[in-house]
Amino acid sequence: MLPAFLLALREGLEAALIVGIVLGALRKVGESRQQAAIWQGVAAALGVSVAAALLLYGIGVELEGPAEQIFEGVTMLLAAGILTWMIFWMQTQGRRINRELETGVRQAIMGMGSHWALFSLAFVAVVREGIETALFLTAATFTAGGPATLLGALLGLMGAAGLGYVLFATTRQLNVKRFFRVTSVLLILFAAGLVAHSIHEFNEVGWIPAVVEHVWDSNWLIDEGSALGQVLKALFGYNGNPSLTEVLGYIVYWLALVFGVRRLPQAAAPANARQVAP
Repeated sequence: MLPAFLLALREGLEAALIVGIVLGALRKVGESRQQAAIWQGVAAALGVSVAAALLLYGIGVELEGPAEQIFEGVTMLLAAGILTWMIFWMQTQGRRINRELETGVRQAIMGMGSHWALFSLAFVAVVREGIETALFLTAATFTAGGPATLLGALLGLMGAAGLGYVLFATTRQLNVKRFFRVTSVLLILFAAGLVAHSIHEFNEVGWIPAVVEHVWDSNWLIDEGSALGQVLKALFGYNGNPSLTEVLGYIVYWLALVFGVRRLPQAAAPANARQVAP
């Protein structure tokens, strides 16, 4: 449940920040009456995102045997890749979001058919977050189960809505930079677990050889079927008796991550709520 909560909370807050920036830009140019177009775009994006989540989950439920394992492995590997890219992107491009969205609003207002231009701007900005969330939550269901993932996602979205209200409707502020930094670390750990778990699925169908079937067996200490083991599996991809390629995949992911962090320019997500709120 916790991975789904963190995923939904982070993605939901990003969407809330985007909507807030767009609404703030409308107020700056004196076009607050156009807010309906923004909210229509947001509603359409939410509908598409929910449909995508149901489609992905439905495909996973319908598949059986090797096809199911392949689908789960590919979905988890894809989710880990996009999740990692998203975190890196926020670290390097986060400061530009405000300016780019405000520019888009001004261009939409100046052009003909501004209602549809604003609708499209809001839709595209929010649907990206929604599709990413749908993919991440689908991957989370393979490790935590459907009911726990759904509950975590609902709580996360409720939390994001509450934080969004605090940011835009009150005088309180949230240290967004610190929020994204903490959640980035937790989600990177989750992504590493997805990589290892996807390799496990590929081991099962023979796509990737195990080489050594069980490098160690720590089930005597923490049984992966126990309550603690299930929590660790959902959060970090814990496996009490991993194969050699699982271990190597986990290590390679972290080496690539460290190498990527060293190459990052000195940039960060918006430093505080004042920078991103209208």
